[in-house]
Amino acid sequence: MKSRPSHAPFHSKKKPHRRVPVAEAEAALIEHYPRLVRLGYLALPATIGRHRRVLIAHRHAQRSLRVALGSTGGEGPYAALRREVLRQALAQGRRRGRLRSALAAAGLPQVLGLRLYPQAGGSAELALDRALASLPGAARAAYALLGVEGLDEQAAGDVLTQAGANDPRGAVRTAVAIESDHRLLAAGEFDPCTVQVRPTDLLRRRQRARTGLFTGAAVAVAAVVLAVAAIGGPPEPRRSGGSPGSAAGAQQAIDPAALVRAAPQAWAATARLDFTAWPARGNRAGDRPLLGKALATWANPGPSVQVSATPGTPRTAPSQPPQLLYAGDVDSATVVIFYDGLRLVRYAQARTGGSGAAALDFAQVSDADITTAAAVVVDRGDGNTRFLTAPWVAGSETRDLLQPDKQGVPLHRAADGTTDPVRMPGAGAAAGACGTTWPVLQLRSSSRVVEQHSFLLTDLGDLSPVHLTFTPPPVPGDTARAPREATGPEALDSWAHGACRLGELRGQGVRSVNDWQFARTPLPEGAGSAAWTCDRADTWRGPGRATVQFVPPSAPATAPGTLAGRQTDGSACSRFGRNVLGGVMWRSPAGHWYLLAAGSRDVQSIASSNGVTASVSGSSLAVPAPRDTRATLTAHLKSGATLRPLGGN
Repeated sequence: MKSRPSHAPFHSKKKPHRRVPVAEAEAALIEHYPRLVRLGYLALPATIGRHRRVLIAHRHAQRSLRVALGSTGGEGPYAALRREVLRQALAQGRRRGRLRSALAAAGLPQVLGLRLYPQAGGSAELALDRALASLPGAARAAYALLGVEGLDEQAAGDVLTQAGANDPRGAVRTAVAIESDHRLLAAGEFDPCTVQVRPTDLLRRRQRARTGLFTGAAVAVAAVVLAVAAIGGPPEPRRSGGSPGSAAGAQQAIDPAALVRAAPQAWAATARLDFTAWPARGNRAGDRPLLGKALATWANPGPSVQVSATPGTPRTAPSQPPQLLYAGDVDSATVVIFYDGLRLVRYAQARTGGSGAAALDFAQVSDADITTAAAVVVDRGDGNTRFLTAPWVAGSETRDLLQPDKQGVPLHRAADGTTDPVRMPGAGAAAGACGTTWPVLQLRSSSRVVEQHSFLLTDLGDLSPVHLTFTPPPVPGDTARAPREATGPEALDSWAHGACRLGELRGQGVRSVNDWQFARTPLPEGAGSAAWTCDRADTWRGPGRATVQFVPPSAPATAPGTLAGRQTDGSACSRFGRNVLGGVMWRSPAGHWYLLAAGSRDVQSIASSNGVTASVSGSSLAVPAPRDTRATLTAHLKSGATLRPLGGN
C-alpha cells in the first residue's frame, strides 16, 4: 500500500499552546502503549539486536510520559507521546553508545541471563525486516508512521520534523520506495509487547536450578509488559539456532559448520530468485579451516586486513550464521563470498605461495531479484573482472555499449559458474576518461524460470554489477511506458550516448540505471529529430541521481549527449518523479543558435525568460537566441504544477 507522493515542504503546523494534562497523558499512554512501543522498536537500529531493541523501546515509551507532561507545543496527548518516543529512538540511533549502561541508569526493564524476542514471522515479514534494517533511523520511523499510524507523507514528514529527524523529506521518500505491504507491520515479528523468553546460553546454564530460570523468566516478562498485558499465542521457533547479541549466538555465527547452504536445485523450485537460492559453489566450499578463517576475519578484522564497503553498508560482524555462496581459488587469490540477507561479504587472501594482506569487502544487496542477483564479482586484477553467475543463468555474452550494432561475444563459464576474465570499463584509459570501449555482460535466464529473458549488467566497481534498463519514448495517446531490458536496437543506440557517464557512478553502491528517452523533438531548419534522455541511477540504500541529456541526430554513435540537467539526490525520473524538463543551446548545421527545451508527456506548455522571452503550447520549444544565452525555463503540467529543469536553469 503506497501513499500519494507529495511535493509540498514538510512543516510543523502552529497550534495554540497548552500543557498536556497529567490524566490525559497517562490515559493516552495506557491506551496506546503497544503502538508507541512498536513505533520505537521499528525506529531503533537493527544492529543493536532484538533483545535490546525490545527493552529500549519499552524504556522510550515509558519515559515519553515524563517529557510529554512538560510539552507546550499544542499537540494532543498521544501526539506528544509519539513525538517523544521517536525523538528518543532517533537520538539513540545517532548516539550508538553503551546501551546496557543507559538501561541500567534509567532503572527500567532489566533482564539478566535471558533474552527476549518478538515472535518469528514468515518469509514476507523476514524480507521486510531485512529491508528496514538497511535503512537509516529516520526512514524506518517514516515507514512506521506510514504503516502503523496510517499517516500520509505530509503528516509523516511533519512528525519527523518535530522529532528532530535530519532530512524528513528524504526519509519519507526512502520509506515510500519500499515495496512491501504496510499490513505486515501488524505481525508478531514487529510486536515488542508479545515476546519469547530464551536463556542466553543453554550449554552453560543447563546445570542451574530450573526454579531460578522460571523465576527469572517471570520477572523478565513482568518487567517488560509493565502497563500493558502481552497478548499472543504460543511462541514460535526462532529462524536461527543462536541468539543475536549473546555469546553463544556470536560463536555460532562464525562456526563454519553452521553456515547456511542452499540445495543445488533450489532455484528451480522457488518463486524467490535472489541470493537465497544460490547454492554453495567453488573448489573449496568444503574447506572448513578456510571458511572458519574467513568468518573470524569478518567478525574481527585485524589492522592488516583491507576493509571496504559501499556507501551506507554496515561493516558489522555476522549476527547469525550467513549463507555460503562461494569458496574457491581464482587466479592468484582464494575467495570466499557470504550472504547474510542484507549484504554480500567477500573475503580474499593470496593463494598458497602468494603475498599480500587479506581483504574484506561489504556490499548492500537487500531486495535483490532475478537480474540484480544474477552475478557477483569474484576477483579483479590487471584491468579484468571475473564474475560468479547465478544458477539460473543459462547463457552469457559480452558486448560493447559503445558499439551498439556489434553482436555479443560468447563468454565462457566454468562448471562452478565463474566466468572468464571480462575487461573492466575504462581499463587502460586516462584518469577520468571513458576509453574506446564499455564492456557489459549480457546474460540470459534459464527457460525453467522465464522465457526469452536477456538483460545487461555493467561493472561499476562494487561487488554487485549494475542492471541497465531502457524506457522508450512516449507514444501519443498511450499510457506511460515502463522500463524494459536494454537489449533491443533502440535501447542499445540510446545507451551508446549515455555509457561514458556511467563512470561517474563508480563505487557508489548503484543497483540499477534506467535510460529513459522522455521526448523526441523536431529540430529547426529541418535538421531532423533529437532525443532527450534522463538516466536514473538508483542505489541499494535508496537515494539516486538523474542526468538529462540532449542527443542531436548528427551526434556520433559513441558521443555522450549534451548535459541538460542533473539532480544528485532526489526522485527525478523515477516512478515518484515522472515529470522532467531539459534545455540546451544548439547550433544548427547552418551555424544559427537556438534555445531548445523539451518536457515529458504531462508538460502542457514551456516558457523562457531572462534573455529570451518566448512561450509555446506543447512539450517542446525552439527559438532563436544569442550563443551565450542563459535563459530561465519553466513548464506547466496538466495538473497545474510548475516544473523547472533539473539542477537549475
